[in-house]
Amino acid sequence: MKKKIIAFFKNNPGRQFKSKDLAKRLDISSEHEYSALKAVLHDLYEEKFLSKNGKRYKLGQILSSNKVTGRLQITNGGYGFVVLKNSKMPDVFIAPRNLGSAFNGDTVEVVLFSGKKGKNIEGQIVNVVKRKREELVGTIKKSKSFFIVEPDDRTIDRDIYIDKSNLKGAEENDKVIVSNIEWDSSMTNPEGRVIEVLGKAGSLDAEVISIAKDFNIIYNFPPKVLHEANEISTEIDPEEINGRLDYRNKTVFTIDPEDAKDFDDALSIEKLENGNYSIGVHIADVSHYVQEDSSIDKQALKRGNSVYLIGKVIPMLPEKLSNNICSLVPDKDRLTYSVVVELTPRGRIVDYKIEKSIINSKRRFTYDEVQKIIENGEGEFKDDLLLLNKLAQTLRKKRLNEGSIEFFSPEVKFELDENGNPTNVFRKDIKESNMLVEEFMLLANKITAKHIGAPAKGSVKPFIYRIHDLPDPEKINEFAKFVKSLGYSFNPNGSSRTNQFQLLIESVMGTDEEALINELAIRSMAKAIYSVNNIGHYGLGFKYYTHFTSPIRRYADLIVHRLLYKYLNSHSRVNYTLERLDEISDHVSECERIAVDAERLSVKIKQAEYMKGHLGEEFDGIISGLAHFGIFVKINNILAEGLIRLRDLEGDFYVYDEKKHAFVGKRSKKQFRLGDRLRVKLVRVDLEKIELDFIIAE
Repeated sequence: MKKKIIAFFKNNPGRQFKSKDLAKRLDISSEHEYSALKAVLHDLYEEKFLSKNGKRYKLGQILSSNKVTGRLQITNGGYGFVVLKNSKMPDVFIAPRNLGSAFNGDTVEVVLFSGKKGKNIEGQIVNVVKRKREELVGTIKKSKSFFIVEPDDRTIDRDIYIDKSNLKGAEENDKVIVSNIEWDSSMTNPEGRVIEVLGKAGSLDAEVISIAKDFNIIYNFPPKVLHEANEISTEIDPEEINGRLDYRNKTVFTIDPEDAKDFDDALSIEKLENGNYSIGVHIADVSHYVQEDSSIDKQALKRGNSVYLIGKVIPMLPEKLSNNICSLVPDKDRLTYSVVVELTPRGRIVDYKIEKSIINSKRRFTYDEVQKIIENGEGEFKDDLLLLNKLAQTLRKKRLNEGSIEFFSPEVKFELDENGNPTNVFRKDIKESNMLVEEFMLLANKITAKHIGAPAKGSVKPFIYRIHDLPDPEKINEFAKFVKSLGYSFNPNGSSRTNQFQLLIESVMGTDEEALINELAIRSMAKAIYSVNNIGHYGLGFKYYTHFTSPIRRYADLIVHRLLYKYLNSHSRVNYTLERLDEISDHVSECERIAVDAERLSVKIKQAEYMKGHLGEEFDGIISGLAHFGIFVKINNILAEGLIRLRDLEGDFYVYDEKKHAFVGKRSKKQFRLGDRLRVKLVRVDLEKIELDFIIAE
């Protein structure tokens, strides 16, 4: 009802309607529906979405006035939407001709047009209030007697004019940073000056900095932050060890990817006399070294998290901390924060403690090394590893039975040459060794969240949780229809929807459809975020969950460490108000979204670079998307996605059938459905636009 009413008023801006008139237009006849309509109208009036004149309702005042202010989002199609400051108001559509001199992300002032039936409210940008970015990254090109920069940001369709005197030594095809951008009229090109030459376009360093600038990610650490990090002693004060759990003489080890440099979690296991097990999850004690409001802390908060691009990491903390002092490297004493859990052989928690500790890792394992020990039963610390794996399997089975969903999102790994060019790409396999580590990290995160969120004594205190809301019913229903069209079973109205998801994920494992179904399942879900308001984690099936296990690379975890220590130790000086934690939660959630988008772009670029060397070759793929202009195909092993243009579908005229999720041939009735397998041939690679074009292989 609410969605119907909102859509109706969006399509009729400026017009007033009584509730009875509205009921007729929305074809509402029953008393029950009419009562619901009046209740929704009242709610929308209270939310200021609607204004009221007597008994007549219309769009709120902010939409009735001629000018509004908001943030511009430009799409790859060249048009934009202005998201208004009042989030309850609808977005304003901006046609390409009405963008003026605004860039993507700018805060702009918009003049609204009269609404047209069935369309978004439309407007024209008349003023740029504030630029999102003062700098842009692009490639220098020479055009006759002058130079231009082609921006990397694909939402900017204007080249930036550079006077010869402002090149700063840059040459054609150099990747550069441009600043002092002036653009007063959409009739002319923007002008700017080069402030930094990053290197030749296509080089790894230039590519990484370009992505960082594209997403407004801080790349270099300010001198003050580096100086502060260098002042931190690598030696541990003997007095600091007093009062900490001492695990230095116990068997503790790390398990990480082969190319990892920062090790922020370690594991230990001991069999107790009563037949239970003591599991130690030991996490780098970053909070000991990074003090609240220090220069390092402020910089870490700005970054929010580390960003893992292909071939390069943009760390949250300076290297001296992330790869040295805080990293749980083998044979070195390291300060940690530990969750030590007593578990029965069946995975039941008997007791736990959360305390500061000190460890000395006895071994740095890679996932592959641990996997071999699990499979062969031979190797260093085999008894400990096999016990941990057995317990992890028990915990995982228990978790899935209690409503957790185990999404397997296939990922790719690249082999790069010395210049950062991809020489090979293959899918990463999730093995038992990965799941072993993941299970104990989940356990530690759940215990710490519940310890604060449902304390045995005292009141609930301000905290940062990792939450995951219920999925949108409409999206779930659409997903169910699609899954059914592929021949799989999924009941969106089942009593245990999480169980339905898990059964589906298991049934598609190892199939060509696995990547597509996992991706669409995740899209149908809400996004997990950080919040001070705990609503539980739907995907994991946990009532209490947080992030505690990665403080080297996530700021949220660092805050959680500080809060835990504050609540467990009265002499802690840390002081965060609920309002401040709410601000931090919103900020780090946004940083995470940006990092995910940047990492996806990095993968996409490397996939395109790899495919450039395979023009004319054939690949097996699956139809991953349908658009009015063609069919998207995802290559099975490489997971690169490209387009078969509609004009290249030969032998018939194809029309899109929305109900069937398919293109159907008018004469032959041949179908190309979402999820269908195809053999395709690569015919074009555009590295600038990061586009792949396929045709159907004969």
